[in-house]
Amino acid sequence: MHRLELTVVSRNEAGLSLYKKMGFEIEGTKKHSLFIGDEFVDEYYMSKLIDPVPC
Repeated sequence: MHRLELTVVSRNEAGLSLYKKMGFEIEGTKKHSLFIGDEFVDEYYMSKLIDPVPC
């Protein structure tokens, strides 16, 4: 495994903070990707590259 990916709602500050603390970086924004409550919200694409374990 070399790459981990996830998405997070842009206003989820706790989740975003945790993922950044764990080494994930924002790669992009998916505008109006979800309809929550009565409004559209954005999602961030995040990824983390990990070093492969030598065999």
